Amino acid sequence: MFSLATFAFASVFLATAHAQCTRTYTVVTGDTCDLISEKEGVSSFQLTSVNSATINSECSNLFVGEVLCLATQEEDCTDVAVVQSGESCLEIADNSGISVTWLIENNPNVNTDCTNLRPGEVLCVARTSIFIRSGVVPSGAVPSGPVVSSRMFLLK
Repeated sequence: MFSLATFAFASVFLATAHAQCTRTYTVVTGDTCDLISEKEGVSSFQLTSVNSATINSECSNLFVGEVLCLATQEEDCTDVAVVQSGESCLEIADNSGISVTWLIENNPNVNTDCTNLRPGEVLCVARTSIFIRSGVVPSGAVPSGPVVSSRMFLLK
């Protein structure tokens, strides 16, 4: 009885949480967070951020059939790049046509020295800010539309 009640509560909680999702994905055999991020065009950080109630920090607790939120209206970076072995933030930013500052602002999981990249990680390379950790909007950024959040800006 306890496990059935727990399952019912979890199902209602997840349904409510996923009601705010603009995109979802159902986990299949062999999936990892990075593979899902690459397949679905979402950054690794965004995937774990919007699923923080269900995915642990190592992303080791995925299960087949699990429905994950890929994005919300406030958090949806679809311009992504997969980190290759030996690649630097400067290379990724240059290849994507953005600054390193912009790359780091859009990927709060990347430290400011850019020394913690790992091959296979999927980074947001959008010109629209998804996450601004410093509270400082990168120069050249203007509101990308009606300002719902101080995080939504577009580079001109």
